[in-house]
Amino acid sequence: MSLKKEVHLKSSYRSTMASFKLLLVEDDPNLGQILNEYLTMKGYETKLCRDGEEGLSAFKRESFDLCLFDVMLPKKDGFSMAKEIRRTDSVTPIIFLTAKSMKEDTVEGFKIGGDDYITKPFSMEELLLRIQAILRRTAEHSPQISDQKEFNFGSFHFDFDKQLLSIQGVSTKLTSKESELLRLLCLHLNQPLDRSVALKMIWRDDSYFNARSMDVYIAKLRKHLKADESVQIMTLHGSGFKLITDVKDQS
Repeated sequence: MSLKKEVHLKSSYRSTMASFKLLLVEDDPNLGQILNEYLTMKGYETKLCRDGEEGLSAFKRESFDLCLFDVMLPKKDGFSMAKEIRRTDSVTPIIFLTAKSMKEDTVEGFKIGGDDYITKPFSMEELLLRIQAILRRTAEHSPQISDQKEFNFGSFHFDFDKQLLSIQGVSTKLTSKESELLRLLCLHLNQPLDRSVALKMIWRDDSYFNARSMDVYIAKLRKHLKADESVQIMTLHGSGFKLITDVKDQS
């Protein structure tokens, strides 16, 4: 599968889960608050961070559809954040917000892997249009992916929104990564789930380190599923995984 198609799959998958989620890193308290409230009002789920280290930590913990980074930030500047992110994530769009207007700074932003660059002061409408254009580019021509959030397989019931895996009245609270991975497996029940596709959808990049991280979460899911011997996650060497259950349980 091509990288372009995988990116489209990721975008479609994220949009079925919730509204687009943005990471905003801005140290100016007034501008940060105004941007946060404006983008939230426009329907975006927005995470506001006040410095580069806080922003980078949030990016590593959570999944975002687009990042808005001020260039001049305390502790770690926006360019340094972007450089570190691009080591493991070549997909998530980044827009730089800056008071700088020098040509070399603009060029530097694009060289690092930024998708757009807007100079302060800017209108909220202009920023919104730029965000919409980038998200539209990444989402157009995306294949339709089921928006199913609840699944029954074997003796299990899985509620994605509540992150609960239940069997015989006993519920286990899953982590967000476990939930996203199990949902993908359920959507591909008894069918192969390509490792690279899963990595780009959930971790945003199929690097070696992210692949090892996914293996850890697969192991955790296998422990959760031990309660029903008819259900298991098979490893398809060289390609990915398959969640399988007895034929009689596939109604």
